[in-house]
Amino acid sequence: MGVVTNNNDKFQACIDACLKCVQACYECFNACLNEPDLNARKNCVSTLVECAMMCEMSVSMMSMNGQFSKEHCELCAKICSKCAEECSMFKDDHCQKCADICRMCAEECRKMATM
Repeated sequence: MGVVTNNNDKFQACIDACLKCVQACYECFNACLNEPDLNARKNCVSTLVECAMMCEMSVSMMSMNGQFSKEHCELCAKICSKCAEECSMFKDDHCQKCADICRMCAEECRKMATM
C-alpha cells in the first residue's frame, strides 16, 4: 500500500522488491569489501553498486508514477539479472542470498514493465 496515497498500489510489489534489493546489494557490497579475494570480485562489487542505485531510482520513478517507469524497470530487471549472475559466482552466503534477491527483483521489475 502507498504511504500517503493508493495511486501506485499496482507497483507496490515491485517497489518492495526494489527496496529489498537495494538493502541486499549494499550489505553484500560491504561484506565483499572484507573478503580476502576482493580483487577477484571487482566486477561483482561494481555491479552491486550499480544495481542498488538503479533499484533506488526505480522506487522513485514508480512512487511518482513517472512516465518512463516501465522502461526504467525493464532496464532495472536487466541490471538485477546481471548482478545475480555476478554474485552467484561466489559461494559465500551473502553473495548467494543477494543473488536470490536480485533474481526476485528482476522478476518483479519484468512483471511491472508489462503492466
